[in-house]
Amino acid sequence: MAFKGIDFYNIDELLTEEEKLVRNSVREFMENEILPLVADAFHNEEPLNMREIAPKMGELGLLGAFLPEEYGCPGASYTEFGLICQEVERVDSSMRSFVAVTSGLVMYPIWRYGSEEQKRKYLPKLAKGEIIGCFGLTEPNHGSDPGSMETTAKRDGDEWILNGTKTWISEAGIADIAVVWARDVDDGKVKGFIIERGTKGFQQNEIKRKGSMRAGDVGELGLVNCRVPEENRLPEAKSLGAPLSCLNQARYGISWGAIGAAMDCFETALNYTKDRKQFGVPLASFQLVQEKLVKMFMEITKGQLVAYRLGRLMDEGKATTEQISFAKKNNVAVARYCARVARELLGANGISLDYSPIRHMANIESVYTYEGTDDIHTLILGRYLTGYQAFRREL
Repeated sequence: MAFKGIDFYNIDELLTEEEKLVRNSVREFMENEILPLVADAFHNEEPLNMREIAPKMGELGLLGAFLPEEYGCPGASYTEFGLICQEVERVDSSMRSFVAVTSGLVMYPIWRYGSEEQKRKYLPKLAKGEIIGCFGLTEPNHGSDPGSMETTAKRDGDEWILNGTKTWISEAGIADIAVVWARDVDDGKVKGFIIERGTKGFQQNEIKRKGSMRAGDVGELGLVNCRVPEENRLPEAKSLGAPLSCLNQARYGISWGAIGAAMDCFETALNYTKDRKQFGVPLASFQLVQEKLVKMFMEITKGQLVAYRLGRLMDEGKATTEQISFAKKNNVAVARYCARVARELLGANGISLDYSPIRHMANIESVYTYEGTDDIHTLILGRYLTGYQAFRREL
């Protein structure tokens, strides 16, 4: 059955024709080319072949959508990028993760903090999907607290020597370049580096046996006396604020993507309960079932309005970190709720990979955790409301 979507408050009327065209073209691509592959990839834990898929995404303008045309990027709006993320994650979170990581965590820092030479060397190829990138911030001992990172960088003439480990890195196993963050042992400041695949002392490993994001590549980056030339340092990245600003870009994409996953779960449950009969009547005719469908419908509608307004604020350059955290926290919680309830409404069939909710349910657990856990976003908003930061206690 063709996807109808939810538009109870007529958000479509607020979108430009270009924005609707972008959404519809991405929807068609994801449904026709990616959706048929996802369930098997998830079941077998064999990541989709991004070497084949990335150029197709690049051709459609999905990668680095909001970055300027002068660097070979689409030059689209943030709202268009949000709609892209919505349609991609409606099929699978790992695919939206690829789009958001490439755009917000790899291309954005190169554009925002890189040299002119770095921008012209890497951005056009990333936008076309000719090369794949990853973002190395999270470490084995430091996820929510990147300020305590242990990865170090030591200047040695015209080179930097990097040592450390990054883990739970999307596309780590296949990336051609990695944007890696390390603490300068001399001045203590966090700096960013572009490390190319094959660099001596640089290791890339895929993490297996995952219960979530099984259709995508996730792995570790190892740095053992890895020498990176000064020309590969991001010259404008001079503090921890640089990687944190990149996280805002990715969190924005998640706020739209999560609603895409929620919409798919709702649509699946709605169609199933209308078709499935118990006690001689459709499941959808029972009051308890309707209550669950209505709650999903309401939460998705509220999440859509949050995402839409945030998109316009991003386009105007007015969005704050707190507003982005609010959208990420709220909309991922919506997706988590809808996945669980949709699975429930499908009964025993809900655990079958022939239906999408159980896959979304597993994937959203990762989304709930990465790019700032739900608790971290709570503390960001708590700091905004009270003026007190509660991230750390002196023991």
